[in-house]
Amino acid sequence: MQESKRQKQVAGVIQEEMNDIFLRMGLNMVNGGMVSISSVKVTPDLLEARIYLSLFQVKDAEVVIKRIEERKGELKKELGLRVKQQLRRMPELRFFKDDTLDHVFKMEEIFKKINEERKS
Repeated sequence: MQESKRQKQVAGVIQEEMNDIFLRMGLNMVNGGMVSISSVKVTPDLLEARIYLSLFQVKDAEVVIKRIEERKGELKKELGLRVKQQLRRMPELRFFKDDTLDHVFKMEEIFKKINEERKS
């Protein structure tokens, strides 16, 4: 199902504000690794926001996501204060690991092996 214009608008606002919140709360750098919000998807009823985290050079992704989940209430409160003029109800926040970078690195390795085999 295609996202509506309102879903895209809400997702954009949430992503922009959450990036700033992560920066201010120090959640963008964890254990020497970098955490950023790669995308936000909002359900059609606007009651749930799925936030996809891009983790770069993070040793244990599960620990990082767990740490962010522990601060979900604090994050939701801060986000609510920032978007209260734009949203009637604050969506429930859910965090997921965005593994597109992993797929990109795997694909690069596969292409590199194919090119090496062709040269041989």
